[in-house]
Amino acid sequence: MDAESLACLLSGDYGRVKEALVKFNKQNSQVFNFTHFTSTGQWVLIWNKLFEYLADPGMPHRVDCLMAIKVLARDKTYLNETVSGEQLDGLLQLAGIGTLEGCDAVSEEVQVEALKCLSNMIFQSTKCQEMCLTNASTEGIIRRVKMYKEAPYGYDIKYFDMKLLFLLTAINCDIRAKVRDQLHGLVYLVETLDLFMSQAAIFKEFSDKDLDLINEVLKVLFNLTVRSSNNLVPEEEEATQFHRLVTVMHDLFFYRTLNRDKIVLLHSNIVNLLTSVPVSCYVELVSSLHSKNETGGDGCDLSTVVPFEGNNVYVLHVLVEFLRKNFQKAEKKTDQYEMLSPILTVLIKAVRADGVHRRYVRSIILPPLRDVRDRPEVGKELRNYLCCLLTSPCTQIADLSAELLFVLCKENVGRMIKYTGYGNAAGLFANRGLLGGRTGNGGEQYSSDSEDSDTEEYKQIQHAINPVIGCYEPPKPNPLEGMSEEQKEYEAMELVKLMDKLQRQGLIQPCKIGEDGKPHAVDHIMELQEEIPEQQRDHKRKT
Repeated sequence: MDAESLACLLSGDYGRVKEALVKFNKQNSQVFNFTHFTSTGQWVLIWNKLFEYLADPGMPHRVDCLMAIKVLARDKTYLNETVSGEQLDGLLQLAGIGTLEGCDAVSEEVQVEALKCLSNMIFQSTKCQEMCLTNASTEGIIRRVKMYKEAPYGYDIKYFDMKLLFLLTAINCDIRAKVRDQLHGLVYLVETLDLFMSQAAIFKEFSDKDLDLINEVLKVLFNLTVRSSNNLVPEEEEATQFHRLVTVMHDLFFYRTLNRDKIVLLHSNIVNLLTSVPVSCYVELVSSLHSKNETGGDGCDLSTVVPFEGNNVYVLHVLVEFLRKNFQKAEKKTDQYEMLSPILTVLIKAVRADGVHRRYVRSIILPPLRDVRDRPEVGKELRNYLCCLLTSPCTQIADLSAELLFVLCKENVGRMIKYTGYGNAAGLFANRGLLGGRTGNGGEQYSSDSEDSDTEEYKQIQHAINPVIGCYEPPKPNPLEGMSEEQKEYEAMELVKLMDKLQRQGLIQPCKIGEDGKPHAVDHIMELQEEIPEQQRDHKRKT
């Protein structure tokens, strides 16, 4: 900043100050690094002078002044050592979220600019974050949230209220706990979602601004419901709130919008929030078809009715389609975890929550097998995508995919092999101690009906299906046919030598199945012979 402009800005003559502020804001609207100010000491000088102006009740150019503070707050070089509690409290008052005694009537434009300043400062300064634990920021926002129904606050105020609350609850877990437990933020934010939906209830259609607000509220709710090891609250204490929250999220799926990208973002935020909801609350995602709203009565949109066993499973349908679309988007391996982890987690919780959920999702992901000439991981169906992920280098995604498929198979080893192939599922079986033909205990929680009805196409080639690869394998000539016993013994010993060589080179590690059903390394390959008699006895029993 040149000397003349700086002199105008610091002059105290509000006419000249106005001109300097307009020029400053225009020149620096896209600047995020103020090295030319911080290196000369101008940054601190301008910062303190701007707050001095704001403290003057007669200052006529508050918006321009706040815009300049917002711009300067993008550079955190001297922010921590310069900002004071008095300055932060002053901004809270201008934003309308300060102490009740000091809240003066200010224009909406001033409130919005003050909220933007606060957002930048809290994002950039750890000192500001710490001060927000004890100042009136969170109480002020929640106080205003409670008044949304009565007071005609504009869109910008609501939007930046949520932006600021999201920042506060995302950055500091203590603030998160305070908002949730002391200020009952979960209750009031769910009521806010209810309010937004009621305002659009006639046509069940959201505007872009409605969706922007709802998405911001959902992001704050995610912060409030996510649990860390240091901040655990028993689920039963909040069961009622969570049930209400899931009911509201269920209803959100039935609203339309003309902007496809916005609705995808809405579904994404709902999915993220559902990951932190207890499994017991997932029953609210499915509603009965017997109610008028679920049968197409009174102009209800029939496109949002997906009947299944007397229930409307439209929400589950949307979630499964969300998974399908994310599979198609997550082409890069680096995108897989971010795009697939939340929806896989939600579907696992959903299918564990209720038998109806599991049976519907199973009917879509694991329908009766027909064409099994290709491997399970080959193809464009959901089963193919999930089977492909079973061997993903991203172990978290592989584990989530395996768990979803295993639950859909009612945790039955044989059924899992049928749909995925033993090779793809071996990792899951090893982790759960299910190798060697052992069966898990998880299947006890499921109903006894098999839900398996093999198609005629499957039955015709069932005898030729290789369970290891999970698909039809044409008959092959026996490589040992025509060999003498001596030749067979020679080939067997050659194989042993090759295996021994690989072991000595550290490329493979022979193992045997322990009593826990998991693989255990052996010191010598001859230890594998100890299991041969038992395996032979098992084979005789099965045949």
